[in-house]
Amino acid sequence: MSFVKLNAEEFVEILASKEAVPGGGGASALAGAIGTALGNMVGSLTVGKKKYADVEDEIVALKEKSDELQAEFLRLVDEDAAAFEPLAKAYGIPKEDPNRGAIMEEALRSATSAPMDIMHACAKAIDVVEEFAAKGSAIAISDAGVGAALLRAAIIGASFNVYINTKSMADREYAEKVNSEAHDLLEKYVAKAGEIVEKVYEKVCG
Repeated sequence: MSFVKLNAEEFVEILASKEAVPGGGGASALAGAIGTALGNMVGSLTVGKKKYADVEDEIVALKEKSDELQAEFLRLVDEDAAAFEPLAKAYGIPKEDPNRGAIMEEALRSATSAPMDIMHACAKAIDVVEEFAAKGSAIAISDAGVGAALLRAAIIGASFNVYINTKSMADREYAEKVNSEAHDLLEKYVAKAGEIVEKVYEKVCG
């Protein structure tokens, strides 16, 4: 089942239900797609305007990056759901089963990969939105701010789905390596997204 093919009402209804997927990872990926699209909209409102002719080539390039990232986020909505299903089944294996540990470990790694990919996509998207906010049409600056806020929420949300899985891993060396990668992304990009939001706030409300 492709969750991204659902309409918004259907997606939210399933998200609110007891179904295992989509969950926080899929929701984070969707928030990332929406946040990126809002930055992209700033670009759309900038291209073709004489006032911004000197940055048009840069804006066009940023829009192309945004198109790619939007598609990646939407793919990750479904990928996150697919990656979680083996883990959900693994939790149902009897504890006395000698193969449970190995199956669980593999499932935990698989379930961690998608939210890590979401985090990396968020990092790229925040960089792009930063450029839209700095160089794009001033009349759409609030949309860049909303985009940054959504991407900040998305990267934090994806990290929760990383940490909850690494916490259960038996291979602590691997788990800490993943945790360190996630931490570095959070440290840099939550701050960067926050700076974008603050700058937009100053321009809109100052």
